[in-house]
Amino acid sequence: MSAPKGLEGVVVNSTQISHVFGEEGRLVYRGYDIGQLAGKASYEEVCYLLWKGHLPTRSELDALNQAMRSQRTLPDEGATLRLLPKTVDPMDALRTGVSAVAAMLEISGTATYEQALAITARFPTIVAAFQRIRNGQEPIAPRSDLSHASNYLYMLTGDVPLENHVKSLDTYLVLLADHGMNASTFTARVIASTESDLGSCVVGAIGALKGPLHGGAPALVMNMLDEIGSAENIKPWVDNALDTHKKLMGFGHRVYKTTDPRAEILRDMARQSSTPEFFALANGTERYALDELHRRKPDQRLYTNVEFYSAAVLNSVGLPRDFYPPTFAISRVAGWTAHILEQMVGNRLIRPQSEYVGPQGLTFKPVDEREAVTA
Repeated sequence: MSAPKGLEGVVVNSTQISHVFGEEGRLVYRGYDIGQLAGKASYEEVCYLLWKGHLPTRSELDALNQAMRSQRTLPDEGATLRLLPKTVDPMDALRTGVSAVAAMLEISGTATYEQALAITARFPTIVAAFQRIRNGQEPIAPRSDLSHASNYLYMLTGDVPLENHVKSLDTYLVLLADHGMNASTFTARVIASTESDLGSCVVGAIGALKGPLHGGAPALVMNMLDEIGSAENIKPWVDNALDTHKKLMGFGHRVYKTTDPRAEILRDMARQSSTPEFFALANGTERYALDELHRRKPDQRLYTNVEFYSAAVLNSVGLPRDFYPPTFAISRVAGWTAHILEQMVGNRLIRPQSEYVGPQGLTFKPVDEREAVTA
């Protein structure tokens, strides 16, 4: 019996880390609904929760913060990133930087909590350093007195960021830290199941996240909103897009059959952090697009997903659009590494079967006897 295309609905593993309850519109981390954590727990607390299985006490959080802040510096001080073309995709720079860091830190053997922490702590440093280098600027050294989110924004500009920007980014990082058995997480677990090292698992996950069907949608949302341009143009633009079968970015999800709970939280954040004009454009687009999608495609159950208002929030804190995917990775590495650690407990090689649908019974002919195959 063959599996459905894309393994939709197929359970491939058991996990205690997170789960998407698609029919209910709920996301749970280690037993906590995402609304219990977003805007309340820091990203560092959520890292600890995903890695260790429970929220940290004050002393445990202090120890985690100290450890993560001491692990931010790149072992080659950004030398690897300086070798890359300045025009390279930031996700390629992150992938290359992580591979170099893992090699220089000699991360090998069975994945450990300490390795997960060391890699996670350095993600913002890699991304921020490349942004500076590609703009002809020197990377800014991390500060040990700033939080994970605050230090990332600081390393991009050299200025201590506004508190509302830090709060917005920190909440975004919490919301995107894990999301069930998504493509990049599954990739990380497949690699981990071969007993490869944690660095290789994370590099593979970055490759999966780079795909526009996974991590690139927020930038495409911003491009769409740019095309619409103004609140007055929402109706004609959306109507034309749907009439010509153009995809509306930021709507629909493989698992959620109602509104993504992260989108609800990000909408409120976008209302507070965006300019009134931009929020009117985004919110007006969302409302009209949903009305039309439900009217035209009532059987598809299309709702707002996390990418729609992620675009608004990341734009409000000043990130360039091609840095939305690596910022997503800065968040999701906590989930990747948690799943890698979990995979190693009672590990079994992930080796699914495939259904062969190709020809059989062909007879080999020497090269000079073969006829050209026409397409």
